[in-house]
Amino acid sequence: MTVIDGTSRTTPATTPPPRPSAGLNACTAPPRPHPRPAGQDSYTISEVVTFTGLTAHTLRWYERIGLMPHVDRSHTGQRRFTNRDLDWLVFVGKLRMTGMPVADMVRYAELLRAGESTFEERQELLESTRRDVITRIAELHDTLAVLDHKIEFYAGARRAPERHSA
Repeated sequence: MTVIDGTSRTTPATTPPPRPSAGLNACTAPPRPHPRPAGQDSYTISEVVTFTGLTAHTLRWYERIGLMPHVDRSHTGQRRFTNRDLDWLVFVGKLRMTGMPVADMVRYAELLRAGESTFEERQELLESTRRDVITRIAELHDTLAVLDHKIEFYAGARRAPERHSA
């Protein structure tokens, strides 16, 4: 089992990734299984690109700015990622989806590396981001209501009997 910032997960050796269903809540859905079990989890940058959908350039940039924790290197200097790194990248992807600024993500990563004494500060950062997300969701709901109104208007206009001019 791997634990990333309080989130634990198991690593099945051969189970394929679950398919998300329309009604499944992403927060309660089981995490995507790792490609390899713990102890055999050494991935090249190209394998991580395939697993995460990120580019190699983005992965190197994350490492350079301090968003990615220290990545081990092989004897030839090639980056070697672990399941823990994959879990972190999935979490960073969720933070990106919230619209959290990169500087705040880097700050969060620094706080995480600083240890348990930063729980309160990390919580505050996540709560602030959560408030921003809730505001964005409300704005999107308003936008959706406008779109629905316009769609209904045009659907109704098409159903109305054609007017013939005499």
